[in-house]
Amino acid sequence: MDLVKSTKKIGTNIEKSLENGLEKTKEVFTNVAAHLPFANLARKNSDTFCVEVDLPGVEKKDIDIKIEDNLLRVSGTRKMKKEVKEEDYYMIGSYFGEISRVFALPEDIDKDKVDAKFEDGRLYITLEKVESKKAKSIAIK
Repeated sequence: MDLVKSTKKIGTNIEKSLENGLEKTKEVFTNVAAHLPFANLARKNSDTFCVEVDLPGVEKKDIDIKIEDNLLRVSGTRKMKKEVKEEDYYMIGSYFGEISRVFALPEDIDKDKVDAKFEDGRLYITLEKVESKKAKSIAIK
């Protein structure tokens, strides 16, 4: 009888450990997701790519864009402060932290023809192919 009780107890402990592990994993992914801005990567035409990155709470001066090898790195520092002053209470909440995204780019991107624009909390990046790699129409004579 002790063997059956011990086996049940071990099974229950394993279940609890798995549940706790899943909760911790969920917490970690939620925390990581809070620091990954939403982004879209799209091909405009055969020669142009567009990247849009949502950066709420980030100011233009706190954004850094780099191309290293074939990776586009977009990062920023979010600094938000919410302050409420009422007669019977005072509340302040601050949210600070680095947020970043990395995108793998095709090898034929012209690093000298990258355009970036920031408006209303959204970063727009336009990338073009190297001139020699762009599609070329050939006229038939």
